[in-house]
Amino acid sequence: MTEASVPFTAGQGGHASYRIPAVVVTAAGTLLAFCEGRVDSASDHGHIEIVLRRSTDGGRTWGPQTVAADNGGNLAGNPAPVVLDTGRILLVHVRAAATATEDAILRGKVTAADGRRVWVRYSDDDGVTWSTPKEITAQVKKPEWRWYATTPGHALQLSTGRVVVPGNHTIPPTGTDVGNEGKYNSGHCLLSDDKGETWSIGYLDENPNGYVNCNETTAAELPDGRVYFNTRNDATAPGHRADAYSADGGTTLVKPFRPQAGLTAPVCEASVLQLRDPDVLLYSGPADPAARALMTLRASTDDGTTWRPVHTVDGLPAAYSDLVRIDDDTVGLLYETGDFGAYETITFRRVPVTDLT
Repeated sequence: MTEASVPFTAGQGGHASYRIPAVVVTAAGTLLAFCEGRVDSASDHGHIEIVLRRSTDGGRTWGPQTVAADNGGNLAGNPAPVVLDTGRILLVHVRAAATATEDAILRGKVTAADGRRVWVRYSDDDGVTWSTPKEITAQVKKPEWRWYATTPGHALQLSTGRVVVPGNHTIPPTGTDVGNEGKYNSGHCLLSDDKGETWSIGYLDENPNGYVNCNETTAAELPDGRVYFNTRNDATAPGHRADAYSADGGTTLVKPFRPQAGLTAPVCEASVLQLRDPDVLLYSGPADPAARALMTLRASTDDGTTWRPVHTVDGLPAAYSDLVRIDDDTVGLLYETGDFGAYETITFRRVPVTDLT
């Protein structure tokens, strides 16, 4: 049996809507559930802040809602948290002007100052308080890129100590295109080898051919040390997922992203998580091929080559999600869902590992 709790409900806590979940477990065993708290509406732009709730009992109950990052009355979003081996919690995120719509950014009609910029802050007290945020845009975003997003979902620290944050961006259009065409969606990752002090850009996947065009991306470190990347693909390749591998910690890809048609899914974000003992790669995301519904966990025992469904939550609307290993016996799923729409709540579900293997 799974247990469920609801840390975020639309219309409550001073926010019209909650979107874009991310979850990590701290060195002390505390669960940190992040998401975008959208103050006035469900829109992707406007007054948005990153909100946080903490759980010290494995996600059964949650402490009071706090703000982990804000930008005045503007946008702070796309939380990408990662817990370091030192215990420090990094929170990489983006900022933009409240008035900067995605379409205007894609068309190049937003100034660099008002567009998508990248920031990081940290907590050394289990997510209770946070440092002054530091901007890292110049290190991780090329001046010509237009749209920019981190993950969504958790980032990761590799066994080598390197921090990897999946990301996506758009490149400038050519010819008579205006820039909002899907083929300009591209992938990259952010890398840090000094625990978040300095950053660089890792792999680039920029292929404006309309076949596989990276969008929101998630990652996991495989048992052999390779990094597995899985991305939302809105283009013409079979299915709506694509994946790739890196053998050098995210610096380059072995091959560009290719279709992963074994994961039936609508156009939507998803999450991956590598379990150890047993070695199983998990994937969470809606499994209806055309609609954001039917939240399902799938498993791979061959490093993402093939997948099988192992746990279907229910048949309700569902959208974005993130996975976390709570303890030896339990995996946590933080996901958008509701009875009549996918964005009514962000719900947390405890799933026994035995159900997934």
